[in-house]
Amino acid sequence: MLIDSHTNLHGETYAEDLDAVIERAREANVSGMIAICCRLSDFEEVSAIAERYDNIWCTIGAHPHHAKDRPDITPDELVEIARHPKVIGIGETGLDFHYGYSPREEQFRSLRAHVEAARRIDLPLILHTRDADDEMADFLESEMEQGAFRALLHCYTGGSALAKRAAKLGAYFAASGIITFKKAEDVRQVFRNDIPEDRIIIETDCPYLAPVPHRGRRNEPSYLPDVLTGVCETLGWTPDEGEAKTTEAFFRLFSKAERPS
Repeated sequence: MLIDSHTNLHGETYAEDLDAVIERAREANVSGMIAICCRLSDFEEVSAIAERYDNIWCTIGAHPHHAKDRPDITPDELVEIARHPKVIGIGETGLDFHYGYSPREEQFRSLRAHVEAARRIDLPLILHTRDADDEMADFLESEMEQGAFRALLHCYTGGSALAKRAAKLGAYFAASGIITFKKAEDVRQVFRNDIPEDRIIIETDCPYLAPVPHRGRRNEPSYLPDVLTGVCETLGWTPDEGEAKTTEAFFRLFSKAERPS
């Protein structure tokens, strides 16, 4: 059993063939997946996908690119939406200083609201970080002092320093198709040296970042076994070990999700 911890299934990308995409995932031993919410306005569509299919869960959150769209977001609002029975995580949220689509202060304001919601309802916080390693590490350390919460650094491509500092706080890390890319040896080194093996899960982040040998195609959950192959080759795991370790870590982190029968 494999679990895809980060998919973007809503919108036009899969509008014509979502049923087939889900069926291919099932045939590839992907028994569950999370449909990620990146804008509050998308929650209705995202949650409808989770309601439609067995063993698909969802989240509620606002990506840092979209922090400017809802500068008034509050923990109360996030908590209320997160009471939906299929919501198992808060996010995607975080810090992205690469593109600067939202001002930094609005990204921090939104992120703090998500953290407080995650604390209150005890759901994992799904974090996006780009060109903000030091700021994210400082933020996590400061916030953990004010009250613990569960954190997942998704699609981890950050550096060694952030990995070490976040790991000390109990964070989990998700490997994506990037771990299979020829030029991603720096990412593989961080997974080998700086991330606890019992806190690694896997994701496709579809429709983006298709793993080798599918690069250049639309990504989909059925490609998750290729992500696992990259993780296993990086860490010296057998395929069975990788499947067991990443699946166990997923359900330990996302404890609201029921294991597929």
